[in-house]
Formats: sequence, C-alpha cells, structure tokens
Amino acid sequence: MILVTGATGTIGRALMNELRAARVPRRAMARDAVKAKSLLGDDEDIVQADFTDAASLAAAVDGVDAVFLLTAGGPALAEHDLAMVRAVQGTRVKKLVKLSTFGADTLPLKSSEWHRPGEQAVTQSGLAWTLLRPAAFASNALGWAPQIRAGAPIQVATGEGRHAVVDPRDIAAVAVRALTSDAHDGQAYSLTGPEALSTPRQVAILGAVLGLPIAIEDVSPRVAADRLRAAGVPEAFADAVFEGYTCWRAGNVASRSDDIERVLGHAPRSFEEWARDHAAAFRSD
Repeated sequence: MILVTGATGTIGRALMNELRAARVPRRAMARDAVKAKSLLGDDEDIVQADFTDAASLAAAVDGVDAVFLLTAGGPALAEHDLAMVRAVQGTRVKKLVKLSTFGADTLPLKSSEWHRPGEQAVTQSGLAWTLLRPAAFASNALGWAPQIRAGAPIQVATGEGRHAVVDPRDIAAVAVRALTSDAHDGQAYSLTGPEALSTPRQVAILGAVLGLPIAIEDVSPRVAADRLRAAGVPEAFADAVFEGYTCWRAGNVASRSDDIERVLGHAPRSFEEWARDHAAAFRSD
C-alpha cells in the first residue's frame, strides 16, 4: 500500500493515475476529502489528514508500506516534511520518496532552502529513500491560458535563460519506479525534459501547436514579483519567485539530466509533446 500526499495536485494526480494503471494498492491523502473524491474518483481510498495534525497523519500511514512525500512550497514546507518523517517512525512504512526541487543541493535559492531540511530528515530517517528533484513543470504553461484565449501577451521574466522543463507524467512514472522497487533506494534524481528551452521558445512552440500568434511581454524579475505582491501573493512566495526568475534569467538552470532515461529506459517527453497533448486547454472554442 502506497500513501500519496499532495494527491489532488498536478504530480499527485498523475501519480495516482500511474499507480491505478499499474494496479498498485494506493491511498490518497488530502485535507479536503470531498474535493479529493471529485478529482480522483469515488472508488479511490482517500484519507483526510493534515501535516499539522499528528493524529491524522498516524491514521493516514496506518497499514502503509511506502509514502510519496509531497508538501506545498513555502516556509512551512520543512516542518510538514519533518511531521511525516516523525509519523512513519515505528510503523510498517519502509520507504519514503520525497518530491524536492531542481538544484536543491546546489542552488542558493529560498525554494532550495525550504526543501533541504526535509531531504536531510528523509535520508536520515532509517528508512529506504529516494529524492526526486524535478525541473519546472511543463504544465506551468497552463497559467498562460487566460492570456492566450484573450489574445493578450504572455509575461516573460526569464529572458533568454533556458531550462529543461519536465512533463509531470514523467515525474510520476519515475515516482512509481522508486516506490515499488528497491533499485532506486538511496538515489537523488534530477528530473528534466530532453532540451533546455527559453520561455520565449516555449511560447513559440505552443503557438505553433495551436496555430496562433502569441505575443510576449518581457519584464524584469522584480516587476514580475511586484505584480504577484499586488495580486495578494504572500511576501515569502513573491521573494522566492524573484530569486528563481533571476537565477533562470542568468542562465544558471540550463543543465539537463539523463536520470529519466536511466530510470524509465526511454527519453522524457518534450515540451512540444506536452503542448500537443494539452492543446485543448488553451483553446476558446
């Protein structure tokens, strides 16, 4: 039995789909069980739990053999990771697979700092473990859909800096392997797409797939962060976005990894493939 935390998010839902297809027993953890059932289906085993409630975590891990640990980014992330590590001690759980972030071990970013205590807790838990450090998700492009439908330009704060964005389905596929095989124990995988692309290049690829001209608006990382603050995004998240965009724009996240190929035995999906598979989400008709 595998417990999937963050089960209603992008990666969590993709992982639940992968486990279902592989006929692996699974349980979804969510703060809102009603919402989870609407997203995952009434036939899924769903447990309502919260990282701030130790009793609910104990119930969530009861009878579980492995945990996929996905905690929302932010200052509370580390404490949530630590809460789950504490919850599995002395239970039948034998493995933890933590979703971390690209460059968690190397990049001097707030997002890395949020993940490092959890990575350390997982690797020192006494259990089998695997760390997954994915690049930015190809699916983040879905945030451009309202502008594309309205014919408005896409805000680009990363300039010509390149990044090998990764398809969430590939992350989920690697997670299944790590959760169900001991071949990946003790490994930290960087998960990237096949090619480092600039954001303008991603927009151009998406435009070609849709058959639409898509304009871009080049803005500085500071302007992008200030717009988030004006929209009500908490300061810590806006600061993290500013750091991330600045790092990306400077060309510091352009490296790619072959870890997906090594784990899955085939190349990761390209951004163009992701765009073709999700083209309907950007169309107004």
